[in-house]
This record gives sequence, C-alpha cells and structure tokens, in this order.
Amino acid sequence: MHAARQLFAKHGYENTQTAAIAREAGTSESQLIRYFGGKAGLLHAIFDEAWQPLNERVHDLLIDVPDARRALLTILGAVLTVFDRDRDLATLFLLEGRRIRAGSEEVRLSPGFVAFSETVRRLIARGQKEGSFAAALDAHAMAVALMGAVEAMARERLLARRAARARAISDRQLQRIFAAILDGFSSARQG
Repeated sequence: MHAARQLFAKHGYENTQTAAIAREAGTSESQLIRYFGGKAGLLHAIFDEAWQPLNERVHDLLIDVPDARRALLTILGAVLTVFDRDRDLATLFLLEGRRIRAGSEEVRLSPGFVAFSETVRRLIARGQKEGSFAAALDAHAMAVALMGAVEAMARERLLARRAARARAISDRQLQRIFAAILDGFSSARQG
C-alpha cells in the first residue's frame, strides 16, 4: 500500500501500472491482485486506511468543543495538519478521491469519507439547533457546500505548491474564508 500510495500521488492513478506498484513493493502482480483485487481495490484500501485515524482524531478533538462553529473550525485545522504532514495523502484525497474510474460508471466513496461527511452534517444540524446556523437552510446542502469550498481551496493550494507557484493559499487565508462561510450560514435569511 505504501508503494502504491507514493506512485499514485506522483504519477496519478490512471498512469500507474500494477506492475510498477508490485515492483516498487517487492512483490508480484498476482499477489497485489490476490490481496486487493487490482489497482482500484488497492486505492480503496489506501483511502480506508487513511480515513480511520483521521476520523478518530476528529472524534477526539470534538469531545470538549463547546459549539458547532468551533467544532467545524477545529476539524478544518485537523485536516490541514494532516495534509501538510502527508502531501502524498493530500494528493490522493484531493485529486483521486472522487472520480469515475476507467471501466466503471460509479464513484465509490470510502466509508471513512462518508463518516467524515456525516460528522460535518451532524455538526451543522447541531449548529442549527444551537441557533448559530440558519435553520431554514438544508444541513446536508450546507455540509456539501462547506466541504466543496474547502476541498477546492485545499486542492488549489496543493496544485500551487506542486507547481512552486508563489500564490498558494495559506492556511490562514483558508481558515479565514472557511470562517466567513460559516458566518454566512449564520446570517442567511430565513425563507
């Protein structure tokens, strides 16, 4: 999995051959297929393995957070820290995480991503009950908008860093924009 993770991050999922993964891992293609069912199974195993500690970390961080807004800001900080520590993982999450694969029409979502998304949705619903977010807006739609905005900014930052562009979005800017979006959720008009 480590070899595949590095190769997928460096060359992309579509451009990485199973033979190259097996060679880098010091094993055979048949072993890779036996244990993972192929390249797609390997990618999904990487996602499943990566989401577990991230979701555990998020759960631990949320235990003492007094309100939903601060909880969402805390989650953002945790995700940014993980992405800064592990650029390969950030690349896979942001560039390979949710797209149609060759030979398939479905987008398979990692159970860990689904759990993370549900945590965000539940926090927004909690904020609506607390009165910090507009109750007239759909919690699921707000979660999708919030996660989409953050993902787009994090992806742009990752791409800028990979291309060594000077205009990469800083953590501070990303957090400020995230907070502004949350503020927008609180000030949205009823109706």
